[in-house]
Amino acid sequence: MMNKQPHIFAGNPLDRGEVERRDEAWISDKAKDPASRFLPMRGPGVLVANGKAAADGTLTGDASGLGWLGWAELEPHLTTASPLFLGQLDGVAYFVIDLSKDDNAAGAVETLDGYRFEEARAAAESLLSGAEAGIMAQGRAQVNWHNRHGFCSVCGQPTVVKRGGQKRECPECRAEHFPRVDPVIIMVVADGDRCLLGQSRGRLAAMNRYSALAGFVDQGEAIEEAVAREVMEEAGIRVKNVRYHSSQPWPFPSSLMIGCHAEADSTDIAMDNEEMTDVQWFDRAEVLLALEGKSEKLLVPGPIAIAHHLIKAWANGEVG
Repeated sequence: MMNKQPHIFAGNPLDRGEVERRDEAWISDKAKDPASRFLPMRGPGVLVANGKAAADGTLTGDASGLGWLGWAELEPHLTTASPLFLGQLDGVAYFVIDLSKDDNAAGAVETLDGYRFEEARAAAESLLSGAEAGIMAQGRAQVNWHNRHGFCSVCGQPTVVKRGGQKRECPECRAEHFPRVDPVIIMVVADGDRCLLGQSRGRLAAMNRYSALAGFVDQGEAIEEAVAREVMEEAGIRVKNVRYHSSQPWPFPSSLMIGCHAEADSTDIAMDNEEMTDVQWFDRAEVLLALEGKSEKLLVPGPIAIAHHLIKAWANGEVG
């Protein structure tokens, strides 16, 4: 069962340019093209323009939404930062550029009238169109990966950026390194008219705040097997009839959330006290109140998270 609308961080409209990336000269030329657009990031922040999303979802920085700049606005101030190619749309090339270690350029950008750095997740929740949030997610994940993988995992030598940022290559041993995506399963388990929700340590510490259970897919493991294992590990519950619902890119730093529903094959909770703060069964009526923000017993994630939509689908009887 698929959502009619993509989750936040999905819906990226850019053509990622698989063929064009093979031509390093083309990438270099586009990085200096006056028509190309550049999205600055700094730490957890992304540049936004005027603080609201364009009603028609356009990608220009002239009106609102993401803070796209031209090369002429950036190049005079750059000392260390270099752009990473995201893709093309309507013949225009789009890049992300990380200014976290380039204080001179970051300072110059912050003085531009009508622009500011906004925390990426907050921007996606309230300022950006769906298309812009998808592009921002790609840029955020790429920047994170490059910042963490500057050295070869084979021989330890510094690596260099290739294919516009789609690859890093080791000049010493010629090893190729590609951005990784970590698969995470997230699931709502149902037992008739109630569902299983939990609080994990360090993430959902607020009182009465619960979410769907989740965990990383292990090596050599199918999605269904990962769902069954994680629910057993976290809650001591056996499951059956695992069904895929939808997926969501999560660029913090770079995960793919794989949303599922499952039926309980046992109901007695045996919680992992080291990983979880609490696990409980919640009645449908209470969950429906929580989705409306009216429950005094339960808080659930907001619409930015796939967990919200998994819980909502079950509560509204959309799960067969």
